[in-house]
Amino acid sequence: MFQINTDNTALVITDPQNDFLSPEGVTWGMVGGSVTENNTVENIESLFKAAKTAGIHVFVSPHYYYPSDHGWKFAGTLEKAMHDIHMFDRKDALSLEDFTGSGADFLERYKPYIQDGKTIVTSPHKVYGPETNDLVLQLRKRGIDKVILGGMSANLCTESHLRELIEQGFEVAVVKDATAAAVTPELGDGYAAAMTNFGFIANAVITTEEAVGVMTATGSVPVAV
Repeated sequence: MFQINTDNTALVITDPQNDFLSPEGVTWGMVGGSVTENNTVENIESLFKAAKTAGIHVFVSPHYYYPSDHGWKFAGTLEKAMHDIHMFDRKDALSLEDFTGSGADFLERYKPYIQDGKTIVTSPHKVYGPETNDLVLQLRKRGIDKVILGGMSANLCTESHLRELIEQGFEVAVVKDATAAAVTPELGDGYAAAMTNFGFIANAVITTEEAVGVMTATGSVPVAV
């Protein structure tokens, strides 16, 4: 069972950015079919809206690369691809020059929720998991021990966040249709791989409809694994 209340539960969204979720994003050719099939863009927005309505803490864990990051000496398969296509690139860690509307920027429809002065936008994660950013610290400092997790992409950043949060002692429910993944002939179906692993690892795997119902209900509501 997975029970929540507004005091100890947060919504965490990974990488709600143009390069993943916009048809103009650099990965759309790989992830667009999965995003469209899962109604991912709309479902993430539903999660944002429900959390804000319910007064649940909202966290965004973004992915940015600065020029200094491109000096790394080695990388994994998809990590290398992200560098090669300049995914999530920003001009500088201290500058927003050319950021608005770029691949690294948040999807425009999410900005009212993210830029409301209440959402916690963490420092960027650099490969896939939150080990390289301050997400866990920010959650702990607010007394959060349960997470509703969605965002991009399913078998990379979202799954890596799930794994690390579980290792750090959080209870995590993954929203399976508020994510998507690359599907390629060479590497296979990232979404299917994630669904298998979510089932093995998460405390609950739920739909957007179930997550919205849980967040907007009064008091603690159980969700069956």
